[in-house]
Amino acid sequence: MAGEAGEGSLLAISDLHVGHRDNRPIVEALRPETPHDWLLVAGDVADTVADVEWALGLLADRFARVIWSPGNHELWTPPHDPVALRGVERYHHLVEMCRRLGVLTPEDPWAVWEGRGGPVTVAPMFLLYDHSWRPEGFDTPEAALAEAYRTGIVCTDEQLLHPDPYPSRSAWCAARVAETARRLDERDPALPTVLVNHWPLVREPTRILRYPIFAQWCGTEATADWHRRFDVAVMVYGHLHIPRTTWYDGVRFEEVSLGYPREWQARSVPPGRLRRILPAPDGVPPTAW
Repeated sequence: MAGEAGEGSLLAISDLHVGHRDNRPIVEALRPETPHDWLLVAGDVADTVADVEWALGLLADRFARVIWSPGNHELWTPPHDPVALRGVERYHHLVEMCRRLGVLTPEDPWAVWEGRGGPVTVAPMFLLYDHSWRPEGFDTPEAALAEAYRTGIVCTDEQLLHPDPYPSRSAWCAARVAETARRLDERDPALPTVLVNHWPLVREPTRILRYPIFAQWCGTEATADWHRRFDVAVMVYGHLHIPRTTWYDGVRFEEVSLGYPREWQARSVPPGRLRRILPAPDGVPPTAW
């Protein structure tokens, strides 16, 4: 699958959280710049399957191609969702829903973007986290988690994101990392990559979190060298709700989240701006948008 050579832009957004009433009209207003634009959606579309389907279906009707990576919120099993599937079954249910909508997922063959700034292999990923991003002084995941509970900074994943049939989210993460690395090793080595994952590949973006202990739910040390290992042109992620451009080892990282209304209402820029991934905007600065 490839985009039309020399035309359109590769755009991105994440953390749409359309269950929040004020976010819905922002999503309804999202439009491509040209008929050839692709949209990368880096997770946390919504908490319920119906809301995920509504948002991705809307976007799939507008953009030439939509590519989705799941976030933790899509994988929750909230008690009010009629779809009570858990863990791997819930993920596969979402993948099949995306396929009916024409949306590409981490389980599909990777597309090649041949529009402006291409060609690149666009690889949506689903990697999770393994509690390896621990605060100083906490040598084990158990100790870091205990400290999170002591301080009251605990991700809702602990209640709603079930790893079934894996024994833990860390075990699920290890399996996803191994399978994704295998596929990346087997890709066309002549093409650079755009990697799309809900969680960042490196820990550095989490250093500015208000509550650093939350980083243990934000990624894994297992991907610390992936931006160098897999010839990454741009790494696209969300989850942190801190939209900005940063650079690590000369590789551009784009955090593209919309976030919750209380967050975007406090920003000076209008919400719902799609981030251009390729071609790179002139003079892209390593600062917040």
